[in-house]
Amino acid sequence: MTPKTRWQAALALLGVSAVWGSTFVIVKSALTDVSVLLFLTLRFTLASVFLLLFFRRHAWSGNWRSDVWPGIQIGFFLFTGYITQTFGLKLTTPAKAGFLTALYVVLVPLLGSIVYSIRPGAAEWFGVAVATAGMALLTLPESGFRFSQGDLLVAACAIPYAMQLLLVGRFAPRSNAARLSLFQVATGAGIGWMVFWWLETPRISWTYTVALALGITSALATALAFAVQSWAQKYTGPTRAALIFSTEPLFAWLTSYVLTGETLSARASLGAVLILAGVLLVELKPGVGAGHPSG
Repeated sequence: MTPKTRWQAALALLGVSAVWGSTFVIVKSALTDVSVLLFLTLRFTLASVFLLLFFRRHAWSGNWRSDVWPGIQIGFFLFTGYITQTFGLKLTTPAKAGFLTALYVVLVPLLGSIVYSIRPGAAEWFGVAVATAGMALLTLPESGFRFSQGDLLVAACAIPYAMQLLLVGRFAPRSNAARLSLFQVATGAGIGWMVFWWLETPRISWTYTVALALGITSALATALAFAVQSWAQKYTGPTRAALIFSTEPLFAWLTSYVLTGETLSARASLGAVLILAGVLLVELKPGVGAGHPSG
């Protein structure tokens, strides 16, 4: 792998992070007119159609069956993360949701150390402690020690998102990127069609906001984003990818500030800084060699 390819992969992941972060505001607006699970089901279904049409010449070439099971595993964790995150987004602000989602970045090296039987070092534990303190400052009200339901739901998405990123890092180097992205997104769509009608009362009002949100999230934030991630993680390990994705909450806050004028209090801003500091402490930990499996 050449340095140019490594930088191209890093820039591609940065672009994905920008797209993901910028969609928090529009998705939150759309959720006033559509139920969460129906929105996600339509989003992943449209994204599957886009991927199938775009990669129709590559999806079924070669030994495509070898990529089915990896795609199903990745898709399960991916859609689980989206369910908890999107339900939480209805009940909290886009900026807070963006920062809380970033906790999955801290979990990547921790879960990776479990998968590869490497005990977390002092930097990992310290980073988690700092990020946890930041989450408390960002989400706990000053008058009491209680998380809001929306904050807890968004924070819960960290575990399945971390697993998705680790599994992509594991399978991408030996898989076809087109098929891996197609199968994981199609798995999410399949799960959605199985559960949206009984886990939640389906409702939709076809407003401009809903149509715009579905178009942007299905084409850019799902089909394109996961195709790019599947390609880029052939050349970038999970830890490096996680570090790049730690910029997502910054894009979420910036978009929310530009479009809605949402600002963070001094206390919440300190919490956001601590979350990102915890992320960076873990991702830039010293003393780990290049052979670290999750790096």
